[in-house]
Amino acid sequence: MSIFFTLTLLLFLYINMYRKTVKGSHRMMEFRSILIASLVLVYCFAEERQIYLVLMEESSNEDHLLQNTLKSYTKLQSFKHIMNGFAVHTTPSEAAKLRQANGVKLVERDRGVRKMTTYTPKFLGVPSKSRVCSKKTKTSPDGEGIVIGFVDSGIDPTHPSFGFDDGYEDLRLFCEKGRFFPLSSCNGKIVGARFFSEGARAVAKLNSSVDFLSPFDAEGHGSHVASIAAGNGGVPVYVNGFFYGFASGMAPRARIAVYKAVYPTMSTLTDVVSAIDQAVIDGVDILALSVGPNEPPEEGLTFLSIYDIAILSATRAGILVVQAVGNNGPAPATVVSYSPWSVGVAASGTDRVYPASLLLGNGQKVGGVGLSGPTFFLHKLVLAKDAMNQNGTMPSEECQYPEAFDPNLVQNSIVLCSFSQGFLNGTSSLAAIIHTATTLRFIGFALIANPNYGDFIAEPIPFGLPGILIPNASDSQAILKYYEANTCKDDNGMVSEFKGKAAIGEGRVASFGSQAPTVSRFSSRGPDYMNMNRTVADVLKPDILAPGHQIWAAWSPLSVTEPLLKGYQFALMSGTSMAAPHIVGIAALIKQKNPSWTPSMIASAMSTTATKYDMNGDLIQAEGFNIHRLYPSTPFDLGAGLVKPTNALDPGLVFPAEYEDYINFLCSLPGDPAVIKNTTGGQCNASEPQPHPADLNLPSVTISSLVGHQVLHRRVKNVGTKVETYVWSVIPPNGTTININPPWFTIAPGGLQNLEIQIKVTQKMNHFTFGEIIFTGSLNHIGRIPLSVLAVSVS
Repeated sequence: MSIFFTLTLLLFLYINMYRKTVKGSHRMMEFRSILIASLVLVYCFAEERQIYLVLMEESSNEDHLLQNTLKSYTKLQSFKHIMNGFAVHTTPSEAAKLRQANGVKLVERDRGVRKMTTYTPKFLGVPSKSRVCSKKTKTSPDGEGIVIGFVDSGIDPTHPSFGFDDGYEDLRLFCEKGRFFPLSSCNGKIVGARFFSEGARAVAKLNSSVDFLSPFDAEGHGSHVASIAAGNGGVPVYVNGFFYGFASGMAPRARIAVYKAVYPTMSTLTDVVSAIDQAVIDGVDILALSVGPNEPPEEGLTFLSIYDIAILSATRAGILVVQAVGNNGPAPATVVSYSPWSVGVAASGTDRVYPASLLLGNGQKVGGVGLSGPTFFLHKLVLAKDAMNQNGTMPSEECQYPEAFDPNLVQNSIVLCSFSQGFLNGTSSLAAIIHTATTLRFIGFALIANPNYGDFIAEPIPFGLPGILIPNASDSQAILKYYEANTCKDDNGMVSEFKGKAAIGEGRVASFGSQAPTVSRFSSRGPDYMNMNRTVADVLKPDILAPGHQIWAAWSPLSVTEPLLKGYQFALMSGTSMAAPHIVGIAALIKQKNPSWTPSMIASAMSTTATKYDMNGDLIQAEGFNIHRLYPSTPFDLGAGLVKPTNALDPGLVFPAEYEDYINFLCSLPGDPAVIKNTTGGQCNASEPQPHPADLNLPSVTISSLVGHQVLHRRVKNVGTKVETYVWSVIPPNGTTININPPWFTIAPGGLQNLEIQIKVTQKMNHFTFGEIIFTGSLNHIGRIPLSVLAVSVS
């Protein structure tokens, strides 16, 4: 009997007994007070329902299990394709019963999920015909025939990035219609569309004006991600009437399958896993996950969460799964892509920037950012707090409220707004500044750093009127010094005359040639970890680096969660959500050229051919906590390095790994082998010694605790068309020596070669050190394997 039911019954009996003795209005008032207090008591003891994902034995029947185990529940979703399980909405005490029930393998609370281009194809060196052709070509891969599944916030089918081209072979797989999404939305470019909402609807009251129960994208995130990977080639990008260039996806002729599982009001892991389950049945070639849990599971191994087991099942079905590693950088051990059977993508910038400037009346020019047009002429410069409405009570310095100002002072002026406490705590916004500026008819505005709070991070945002963000406190001080020198005040401190002048320069024209790439500050960092306690794992994460900072791509004009972008068809966005689809599109090019390659072979091709050097030939740098400094990157920042698409199409050697290899990896980890059997169905061989976790055949080596020495094994396959001889060279991590056997070998096309890597500690280290193994082929194939080792002791 539940606590809620027991208390309610006792309360009912008590009230009936008490009512018999109640006489008079005073006693009735006392009775009502007791009744209210008792109801509050019952409410406090009532458990809040949550969503739980349940994994069952193959022979178990979920309906029979639920009916015989639980008293109060709502079944939300069944998983029948990638696993035998379901999602249920119930209380924690009822979930505890499920954990003890026969036939149940795993019960896990739904952690929820988060949402984690005109230039990047050229920056990455994608073959030119892949970038710009709209008709089918035979000379360069362009993604033709590859279906990419996107689990995200949906898609805007009316966007030109997703229009049907006459050159496409007509292909339609499935289509669910709904609001703003008629059946005709599946047009051949979009070959399928579904939506999943059972989880979201169970835990929140969805808003019908934004949470559309259809595949339509009301936010923009899903459209952005899909167009980076597979948007049509040569689509003109216009924002506020300004032409920014032509947009193209990495694989512009790949087809798009949409699985909407993310909503503005609520997003659940249940809906995402349901989408993955369906994508496996639909037979997509590649799965893009720019959404996912933002924290590890509360119990057990990260690799054995229901989410990661779903990804393993997709990999087993031959689907390459690409994940964003998260936006929790630059702190270490913040990645949310854990498993070696998926590709975790970190984010970098490119060499393209959008510089803007504020010209002061004394000729001094101050740099900043802001995608807006110029004011052309010098105009009166007004500090927001000096234009306050004397009869008002609202603060003016952050320019959040039109009523805070004296309209006569700010009209036809450039107003200096301050980045102060409201922006730090999230109560102030750029949208409010623009509303104020438009309402009071500012000529323009400048949001400047408040020297009392220091610098802030500014990203270029399109403004409908001239505007600029100046994030450097020293620049702000120079502006304020000029302003004060040209402002007259009376004895009461009130401004009597504004003599200062300023003009906002053009901020929409790109500049190229800066140091690039650099790992973005927000990009989550390694090392990878196995559990909630951040126990370091012998797996490299991130796997690879791709552009994810200031990326132009398609957007939904509704833009219900980003008011500043409302009405725009394109947006300049940043995040590992933007980096992952670059890898997705490049993987589609590789899959098109090599249709028989497995997911691990495609991942290996991108990894071994990636570069750790920037455009100047120097080691790629990474942004850290200090806004003005960079530091040398490590594999925990960028994985194997920046993806190089042309090289990945012809890697020479790959490191193949199959489902059984992943099971052996799981068996090598500490814990009960029965858990692995329960969650994956795989069997650990208890009669043989388990391999070291780092023995998994990955194109990297990570050892979280090396004592003395360790012998690891790798297996390579020649995917070239000719016999080739390879030789190995090593840059060992500090504190170690490394030998490879055989030191060289000759391998035929399709041939396999086993390798032995001997790693020995020569000096104890207090932190990870890094190196690499380089293979060089006689036919000019060159590849790298990053090494990350924590040398604990020499013996």
